[in-house]
Amino acid sequence: MTQAADSMDDVLHSTPGNPLPKNYTAGYFTGHRGTKLRYGLFRSERSPAVGTVVLMQGRNEFIEKYFETIRDLNAMGLWVATFDLRGQGGSGRLTKDPRKGHVRRFSDYERDLEIFLEQIVLPDARLPFFLVGHSTGALIALSAAPRLSNRIHRMALAGPYIALTGQSVPEGVIRTVARLASWTGFGRTQLGKDQSHRPFEGNPLTSDIDRFKRNAEIIAAHPELTVGAPTARWLHETFKAASRVSNQAHLTQITIPTLILAPVLDGIVPYRAQEELSRNFRAAQLVTVNGARHELFHDKDIYRAQGLAAIEAFMPGQDGGYGLSESAA
Repeated sequence: MTQAADSMDDVLHSTPGNPLPKNYTAGYFTGHRGTKLRYGLFRSERSPAVGTVVLMQGRNEFIEKYFETIRDLNAMGLWVATFDLRGQGGSGRLTKDPRKGHVRRFSDYERDLEIFLEQIVLPDARLPFFLVGHSTGALIALSAAPRLSNRIHRMALAGPYIALTGQSVPEGVIRTVARLASWTGFGRTQLGKDQSHRPFEGNPLTSDIDRFKRNAEIIAAHPELTVGAPTARWLHETFKAASRVSNQAHLTQITIPTLILAPVLDGIVPYRAQEELSRNFRAAQLVTVNGARHELFHDKDIYRAQGLAAIEAFMPGQDGGYGLSESAA
């Protein structure tokens, strides 16, 4: 079920340094198990359109953060359809404390994506359909991909969340603690610190201070869009999914031609894990972005442009290539 807002200005938020893209529709749809999810559909002014990108966000992200990237994709002739993941952004929260970054089952994310495709993208957007995912959004895409081959034409995944680095304790310890907490009834306990207001210096996300400040200004104006530290359950569920999608048996089932956009200086997901994923993923090609940090689409122009150029070359309507043919899948 979809719900139109009284005014689309009430759904999406423009700030002085982050204006809304033109020609869009925004509202809410009902995700899995009745969760209210916020979405936006942004139309390109080019005609005919190249197709539609389904943009899957990372953890603790929201539609407003991607306005610049949406405009860039629109300029390529691509429509963009995106929604805030359950439990964050303008979508419904899953615990009484709205600051907890939580999920009940990782499969809930996948079901939300499938409902979005069925209810919003398929009836209202332009064929063919592509998918661009970042971090957790890329993990969701990888997990759902074996069932999406008849709907998604190609994928580009930036910094897919398949492993974890840069934490104060080793990943193995975090996995163990998250698993035990989930098994013993403490799955809603938050693990780690709230990083919504981290300083620019030493941050693992971007080397671009202007984009970092822009995103901080959005959060300052609309703090309700953010969440704090993830719960043990969220970590346990995403770690299980990361292990599953990295398995050769799962990767063999994915036939969608895919680009892995891997930032070499990624401080959240280790580059070596992304490189290993592409090595075992026969439908994928690795695009290394030297010098880039985790949030490729929010990094300096010199890095960000490489990711966008790779997407533009990969989506049919440009050169249709980038080294992967349909038969390669």
